[in-house]
Amino acid sequence: MDQPEEERAPYDPMPHGPPEVGVGPWPGPWPQGPGSEVYDESLLRDGDRRNVVDRYRYWSVEAIVADLDRRRHGFHVAIENWQHDFNIGTIVRSANAFLAAEVHIVGNRRWNRRGAMVTDRYQHVRHHPTVTDLHDHLAAYDGGGVPLLGIDNLPGSAHLETMQIPERVCFLFGQEGPGLSEAAREACDGTFSIAQFGSTRSINASAAAAIAMHSWVRQHADLGADAAWRG
Repeated sequence: MDQPEEERAPYDPMPHGPPEVGVGPWPGPWPQGPGSEVYDESLLRDGDRRNVVDRYRYWSVEAIVADLDRRRHGFHVAIENWQHDFNIGTIVRSANAFLAAEVHIVGNRRWNRRGAMVTDRYQHVRHHPTVTDLHDHLAAYDGGGVPLLGIDNLPGSAHLETMQIPERVCFLFGQEGPGLSEAAREACDGTFSIAQFGSTRSINASAAAAIAMHSWVRQHADLGADAAWRG
C-alpha cells in the first residue's frame, strides 16, 4: 500500500527534506544589549520559518538588507520586460544569491514575482522606462559610471569564458526568445556570448543570467569561508 505523501509546510520551497524549514521560537532569554537591534520580536516569539541562511535567523528584513548592503558586489543585472517574462523572478532570485548591487527592470513596471521566492524583499530593484534611461542611470554612478554589457549570440560578441569581466558592470538580458531588443543592442557598451554545444540557438534567459553572475563571482568575489555560504 502506498504511503500517504508527507504534509509539507506551505512556506517551504524545497520538494524534499524535513517537513519544516527554519527554527521555532527563540529558546531562553531574548538577546539584549549591543547588536540586539537586528532581531525581530515577532520572529523571536513565533519562530523564523523563512528561507534564509542561518546568519540571518530571527533578523528583521531591514537588518538583513542593511547587512547585505555592506557586502554587495560590484555587478548589476538588468532585464528587459516587454512581455512579462516569467524568467524575471528567477533572475532576481539568482541576483540575490550572488549578491548583486542592484537589479534593473527595463520596460513594463509590473513583473511576475513568483519566481523570485520573496528574495526581492532583500534585493534593490529599480525600474527604468527605456534602455536609454538605464544607460544614463549607470553612467551617472560615481567613479566613471558602470558599463552596460548585453548577452546575446551576436557577431563580434566577446566570449564570456575567456573575457576579463569588469569589476563594475551591469549585465543586460533580453526577453526569452527574441533576446535583446534593437534599442538595447544600441545602448550596450558591448555584448558577450555563452558557448553552447547543442542543437538550439539559445539557452534559457534565467540560466544565462546565472552563468554570467557566477562568472563574475569566479573572477572577483571573496570566496573565503566568511564571505561565501555553501550550505
